[in-house]
Amino acid sequence: MTIASSNIDEPSRNDGAVPEAPYAVAIADIFEVLEVDPERGLSGDEAAARLERFGPNALRKKARQNVLIILLNQFRSPIVYLLVAAAALALLFGETVEFVAIVAVLLINAAIGFITEIQAVRSMEALRELTSRNTLVRRDGTIVSISAEKLVPGDVAIIDAGDVIAADMRVVSSANLSADESALTGESMPVSKSVDPVAAETVLADRTCMLFKGCAITGGTGEAVVTATGMNTELGRITRLVEEAEPERSPLERQLALLSRHLIWLTLVVTAIVAISGVIAGQDLVLMVESAVALAVAAIPEGLPIVATLALARGMLRMARHNALIEQLSAVETLGATTVILTDKTGTLTENRMHADRIVTASGERTFDRHTGSFLLDGRPIHPQPNQDTGLVLRNAALCNNASLGRDGAASTGDPMEIALLEAASAGGFDRDRLLASCPETAEHAFDTHTRMMATLHECDGRQLVAVKGAPEAVLDHVVDVANGDGTRPFDRDQRRHWATVCEVLALQGLRLLAIAGKTTDDGTAPVYEGLTLYGIVGFQDPPRSDISGAISDARRAGISVVMVTGDHAATATHIAEAVGLADGDDGVVEGRDLKPYEEMTAEDRDRARAARVFARVDPEQKLALIRLHQEAGEVVAMTGDGVNDAPALRKADIGVAMGLRGTQVAREAADLVLRDDAFSTIIHAVREGRLIYTNIRRFTTYLLSCNLSEILIVGIAVMSGLPLPLLPLQILFLNLVTDVFPAFALGTVEADRNVLARPPRPPSEPILARGQWIAIVAHGCVISAVTLSALGIAVYLFGMEGDAVTTMSFYTLALAQLWHVFNMRNWRDRLLTSQVTRNSYVWLAIALCLAILAVADLQPMIAEALRLAELPTRAWFVVIGLSVVPVILREMAAIVVRLRRHR
Repeated sequence: MTIASSNIDEPSRNDGAVPEAPYAVAIADIFEVLEVDPERGLSGDEAAARLERFGPNALRKKARQNVLIILLNQFRSPIVYLLVAAAALALLFGETVEFVAIVAVLLINAAIGFITEIQAVRSMEALRELTSRNTLVRRDGTIVSISAEKLVPGDVAIIDAGDVIAADMRVVSSANLSADESALTGESMPVSKSVDPVAAETVLADRTCMLFKGCAITGGTGEAVVTATGMNTELGRITRLVEEAEPERSPLERQLALLSRHLIWLTLVVTAIVAISGVIAGQDLVLMVESAVALAVAAIPEGLPIVATLALARGMLRMARHNALIEQLSAVETLGATTVILTDKTGTLTENRMHADRIVTASGERTFDRHTGSFLLDGRPIHPQPNQDTGLVLRNAALCNNASLGRDGAASTGDPMEIALLEAASAGGFDRDRLLASCPETAEHAFDTHTRMMATLHECDGRQLVAVKGAPEAVLDHVVDVANGDGTRPFDRDQRRHWATVCEVLALQGLRLLAIAGKTTDDGTAPVYEGLTLYGIVGFQDPPRSDISGAISDARRAGISVVMVTGDHAATATHIAEAVGLADGDDGVVEGRDLKPYEEMTAEDRDRARAARVFARVDPEQKLALIRLHQEAGEVVAMTGDGVNDAPALRKADIGVAMGLRGTQVAREAADLVLRDDAFSTIIHAVREGRLIYTNIRRFTTYLLSCNLSEILIVGIAVMSGLPLPLLPLQILFLNLVTDVFPAFALGTVEADRNVLARPPRPPSEPILARGQWIAIVAHGCVISAVTLSALGIAVYLFGMEGDAVTTMSFYTLALAQLWHVFNMRNWRDRLLTSQVTRNSYVWLAIALCLAILAVADLQPMIAEALRLAELPTRAWFVVIGLSVVPVILREMAAIVVRLRRHR
């Protein structure tokens, strides 16, 4: 953690820097290297010089992308280039209407993309909000309040409970100082701070002599010297990781890009073949250019971006009703492809709230049910008695306590473990206020990091009652006897071994432990921690959320692997993983210190890391490495989290999922999906919706491309056969943007079948259109083009039509065939009249709307003239309608054959 200027454009300076690991060096050496007197602090001149050198104590703000650049990016697409070329050709040959129509298509698509992309991630702004505070420092021998941005390395800060730390600092003095570092490290409990250095290899969560920027002081007072500011802090390091962790393109974006490339080659090849064939056949050059423009327009599904965006937006609204807020449209579909979920523990799998879970006394182990407020012994409810061991535990736990329970809807205040003790004591009938009324407090010995105990003295029936709590190993050193029922027994060597074993067993179950002890004495001057009676051990845990086991089971049923990645202790992580069904006793936990840097991992190391289900004591860089490992294996990775330390991983994952209730602003801004109820089960609802959306995107893409292929075949075959041009470019545009879009969007609203979550996720490498979809596109395109060319032939050779009358008959046959074609977009096992498509009211509404538009186009003179539509005789309309339903009839006949074969 070498001090360097926060301006990364300047090289780091090593002169006057603190050691690489200030937490591993004695505080006297820190002051010597920083050249600061701890009693006087920095001088004003020296502070100004250091501010000039190191820059303000602020996180770097990522420059917002220029709005014009974002707009121009919407036109950087191969499909757009083709449309631009088609527009240029139309303008060159005087086809003004076609030119305007193509330009309108370009503007519509650009507007949709621009509005979506302008919703940029605001992660850096959220990180900066953590620094806009004042801090008390000692300068020139006087304590002054300065803006956090003016802090410099070497400043001696005065710390008090409730402060938010404005820079990374080395603790100089500590009076029961503790900090909440859960947002930075994932550690669910406040961390006690001391001045003692730790080993250089100590992980971030265990650096007990350091205070970190952005973390809050939960208790005590002290002083600390600033060792890093701005981008050189741990929070700054995470900020840099967020910047560098560019989000992966979603599977849908990658598949649509691949599809675009295929369409480009298809357009170029078909256009070239038709144009060359026509010229060789002696066709008119202007006609060939007009045909080329028509083919280019026909090959490009102009409505696809619009329909895809609308379908994703609808999915976003549906997810919002299930408490899942989507930040980016592409994330809607990505959820359906998710194969691995890397999840944080604190606040995601657990409630992020400490509860007293177990009370062990000499007479047995009691379980506390926080939901019912009852105590259970061997599964049977018991009521703690005041003069027996369980009652003594609860009484002393309530007396030796500085927290307060919230009443009338107010939040409880104080240390989480002390709040948990008060809740358990209150449930057992030991209300702290009533206890203090009968045994008022006369003195307090605050918790000390050296003794690791706390004591309060009370005047009770003319005697001194001493209530003590602390770390079990510290309390046991001062115990002389043990409460046993309503009596006591000596605390001999066997008893010490017994209670040491009890503590070991409870710790292995992931519980945090406190020993409760006390004594009653007539000598008010006797040392408080001598001659204590042990009443019992209380085990605490941050319990799993009530719905988490079912959600993990649903994830497995859906073929999704769930992996816990936490900064908490290994024992705690293992216990929670087993409790929620994420792992069993045979699955080992992998600690961050055992993970090699990504670049140093062998193939065996990477396979082992991918197979692990529980990771503990993991830092932000290691979370990024785990995401990268799974992504390189072809997995689609979702990452859940709620802390500042989760932000880089949330941004790097294919989809980042943040908690909306308990999550930090930084985590929410870095994520693609925010859960308003913090429920892991909500992710499974979102996965179901994502799979439905992908199925529907594949459905309407097949629909649109089969319609476009039919247009290509119609124009290409007609030109190469010497037939009149059956469709004009503007007519094709009209079909692609009007009559195709509404049925396609209706297909995006079709409901999923009941087994959508019983199927495994689709392979991430699977294209949006697989072999089966391309076969369907070709088959449907050929049938629709065949009936349209039949209408063309009837118009020319049977009815003797010419000019616009021929194209009009072809246009309406194709338009109606494409409308009825929406009913072909159903599963082979579904019957025509009972399929999800047929039962969808939006499909019928879209068909009615398109029929109305076609009627207006035929009856409104200006539109009819622009589209060059001629009036058709009645017999022509019978042919148009009859031929248009042929594709649906043939599809139903084929479906009957398939169902019969499968039945046999």
